[in-house]
Amino acid sequence: MDWPIPKNSHEVLSFMGIVGYYRRFVEGFLSIAKPITTLQRNGVRYEWAYECDITFTELKRLLTSAPILQVPDMEKDIIVCTDALKKGLGTVLMQEGRVIAYTSRKLKKHEELYATHDLELEAVMLALKLWRHYLVGRRFELRIDHQSLKHLFAQMDLNARQRRWSEFISEYVFEISYIKGKENVVVDALSRRPRTFSLVDLKVNLMERVLETLFEDSWYLKVISALQSGKQIEPKFEGYVLELDGLLRLQGRMYIPKEGGIRSTFLEESHRALYCAHPKVKKMYAYMKKLFFWAGMKHNIVQFVTKCLECQ
Repeated sequence: MDWPIPKNSHEVLSFMGIVGYYRRFVEGFLSIAKPITTLQRNGVRYEWAYECDITFTELKRLLTSAPILQVPDMEKDIIVCTDALKKGLGTVLMQEGRVIAYTSRKLKKHEELYATHDLELEAVMLALKLWRHYLVGRRFELRIDHQSLKHLFAQMDLNARQRRWSEFISEYVFEISYIKGKENVVVDALSRRPRTFSLVDLKVNLMERVLETLFEDSWYLKVISALQSGKQIEPKFEGYVLELDGLLRLQGRMYIPKEGGIRSTFLEESHRALYCAHPKVKKMYAYMKKLFFWAGMKHNIVQFVTKCLECQ
């Protein structure tokens, strides 16, 4: 395809209009095209950066190369896989282990407030609406990584949105299969972004609160006293580093003091941040231990998740 580099936002719109038509055949289209689609936003100054060049070339290559998709055979079984996170929705239509089509989209503003259960149900709705012509009037398998959806039609207490969706879904004939998230690798890649923790992502200025409460923490005072004594450090204090701003770190992880309820705030913000989608104990601990530490942190996480009504 000999398509020149777009010179303005109107040419970008024209190019993306053509490319977007074939997006269902491109795995991970959303993440690939992001540098260019960003130029279409209102109020964004048009600047064709190096990342746009890479994206432009890659999209042209994808359009001119043979896709690894197969044409559906309506006489054979069809499988629908869905996944959702606080970043976006992803679905895959498959047959005999091969992909027929992909689709993914970002969450709308109001959808960012949905509970995990509703987000997963929204992904199912996306697939059923998009591929209705393949699915309605025939039996198929729906694969999900959220166990509560297996009991969707047995639940008595549904909200208005869930009742509306349940009525729509009742038109279809399918069996629900639960698969672990780590096995749902194809569709998971469409909805997931890299999970990295940063204090910048949290909603309140936790750094200042940590600094305010550190000198009230008995363990912190013991460690810095040992580090500043000039004597041989005891084994239990080895590895600690006192930074210039007063923060205490162990192997790069920041110590969170006990006083002032700061640990509860970290748990709250980490559990309900937009990109987390209420992780369970193992995931939440795996994310937090990369940046933070304190004695009994895992036990505190277990207690916190147990008390989260949305998770229960």
